Amino acid sequence: MESFKKSCVYQIYPKSFMDSNGDGTGDLGGVLEKLDYLKMLGVDYLWLTPFFLSPQNDNGYDIQDYCRIDPLFGTMEELEELIAKAGELGMGLMFDMVFNHTSTSHEWFQKALQGDKRFQDYYFFKEGTPGNPPTNWQSKFGGSAWEYSEEVGKYYLHLYDKTQADLNWENPMVREEIKKVIRFWKEKGIRGFRFDVINLVSKPSAWEDDEEGDGRRFYTDGPRIHEYLKEIVVDTGLDADDIITVGEMSSTTIDHCIRYTNPEEKQLKMCFNFHHLKVDYQGGDKWSLMPYDFEKLKKIFHTWQASMAEENGWNAVFWCNHDQPRAVSRFGDDKEKRKQTAKMLATVVHGMRGTPYIYQGEEIGMTNAYFTHISQYRDVESLHYFDILKEQGMEEKDIYRILRERSRDNARTPMQWESGKQAGFTTGIPWIDVNKNYEEINVRESLADPDSVFFYYQKLIGLRKRCRVISEGNYEPVLVKQKGVFAYKRSWQKERLLVFANFTGKSQEIEGNETLEGWEILLSNCASPEIKEKKLVLEPFGAVMLHFCEKA
Repeated sequence: MESFKKSCVYQIYPKSFMDSNGDGTGDLGGVLEKLDYLKMLGVDYLWLTPFFLSPQNDNGYDIQDYCRIDPLFGTMEELEELIAKAGELGMGLMFDMVFNHTSTSHEWFQKALQGDKRFQDYYFFKEGTPGNPPTNWQSKFGGSAWEYSEEVGKYYLHLYDKTQADLNWENPMVREEIKKVIRFWKEKGIRGFRFDVINLVSKPSAWEDDEEGDGRRFYTDGPRIHEYLKEIVVDTGLDADDIITVGEMSSTTIDHCIRYTNPEEKQLKMCFNFHHLKVDYQGGDKWSLMPYDFEKLKKIFHTWQASMAEENGWNAVFWCNHDQPRAVSRFGDDKEKRKQTAKMLATVVHGMRGTPYIYQGEEIGMTNAYFTHISQYRDVESLHYFDILKEQGMEEKDIYRILRERSRDNARTPMQWESGKQAGFTTGIPWIDVNKNYEEINVRESLADPDSVFFYYQKLIGLRKRCRVISEGNYEPVLVKQKGVFAYKRSWQKERLLVFANFTGKSQEIEGNETLEGWEILLSNCASPEIKEKKLVLEPFGAVMLHFCEKA
C-alpha cells in the first residue's frame, strides 16, 4: 500500500507559526522549535508555504528566486537543520512550488523588461495599447488580468496580482527551469511537493475575449496540462514511492482529477479541489454572503469521494488552509460549541478516503479573526476587494461584515501557543494582529486538557495508521435524505466503518438501514454516545465513528 494513504499532512504558514528572533514574523527557527509538538500530534509531512526570496506582495506566493531563502525567514543552514531534524523524528518536508507565475522582481522578468527576447518568451507579452488589453479576462484578485509594460510596449498576463506574471509553459526552456528547481530541492532531502494552482499553467493557443465569464474556461485544466504534468513528474522522479505530490486545482472537474491522480498516468499522488468550500458563495461570488448550503456540501463530498474511488483517483481531504476562513467559524458554532464543532468537522474529513491535511491551529480549534478595521488586514486580495466594493457603493459596515467572513487573513493570524503576551508567538510586534481569543484558545491549554481538540485529532491520525478500512476502503454515502446529517460507510475486506455527523445545533436521532448492534465506537465527540438496536442519538454538532469486523 502507498504510504501516503496512511499519512497525515500538517500545513505550516511560516510567517504566522512561530517567531524565533522577536522581529514579529514567524520563521524557520520557529518551526524548528516546535518539531516536538508536531511529532506529538502524529503528522507525517510538514507542508511549508513559500519562504523563498520574495517582495511579499502576496505573502510569498510572488517568488523572486526559487532556490534562495528569504532572510525574513532564516538561512539555508537553518533549513538544512530543519530537514534533518524533522527526518530524525519521522516527518518529511513538503515544499510549496509556485510555477504558474513568478514575481515581477524575478531575474527572468527583469531581463524581459530590459529587452531580452529569450526571457520575454518566458512570459506572455501580447500586443495592445494602454487601456485596450489583449482580452477581457479578469484577475482572480480583481481587475484586468493584463498589465501594460511601458518598457516592452506590450501587456503581460497575470491571473493573480500584477506583480505575479504568468509563466509560459509552452516554452520548453521554462519547463526545464522548473525541473532544475525540483531537482535542487530533492537533493536537499525534500520528500513532498505541493504545486500551487498547477491546473492553470496550460494556456490556450488562441487569445480571445470571454463573453460568458472571466476567462477561466480558456485556461483551467488547459489543453496540454496532463502532458506537462507527466513530463515534469517523470523527468524529475516525482513518481517514486517515497515522494508525495499534491496539486492545487482551481475550478477543476472530477474527470481531470481522476487523470491527475490515477497511478497509471504518472502525474500526481493527489489533488486539492475547492468545490465544497464555495457552498456559501452567493451566485458563485466569494464576496457575496449567504448561509452555507449543507445539502450542496453533502452532495459535493459524496460525489467526489465515490467517483474518485471508483476510478482509482485520490483526494487530498481538508477544511482549512491559508486561503480559507476557519472551518469552525464557517460551518458550525465557534462560541458555545466550538470544541464540539471542531471535533465533528475533524471526524468527517479524517474518516474519508484520501490523505487528510491539517492547517496550523485547526488542531486546537482556532477561529476567524473578526477584525474590525481595514488597518488590521494584510492580505492583498482583501485590500483589493475593500476598494472594489467601496467603489461599487457598498457601505463600509457591510464590507467589514464580508471581510470578517471571507478574508484570507482569518487563517493567517499568529498561531496561539499560550495565554501570555502575543499568544507566545513573538516577543516583538506581530506582523498581523493576534486573535483576541488567544487566552482561551491556545496550545498550552489544549495539552493540559485530555478532552481537547488536539487530542481528538491525535486519535484520528492514529486510527488512519491502524485501520486499513480508513486508509484503503471504498466509499458509500448513507442517510443522504436526512437533513443536517452527514454520513458515509467505508468497506475493506471484512472491515466496515460508519461515520455519522450532526451539522446542526440540536440533537438528532440517527436511524440506520441496518442494525448497529455489534459495532464498536472507535471515536466520538459526544459525552455518552449510545447505540440502541438501529438507533443512535447525536448531540448538537455531534459525531461518531463506528467500526465492525466480520468474524472469520
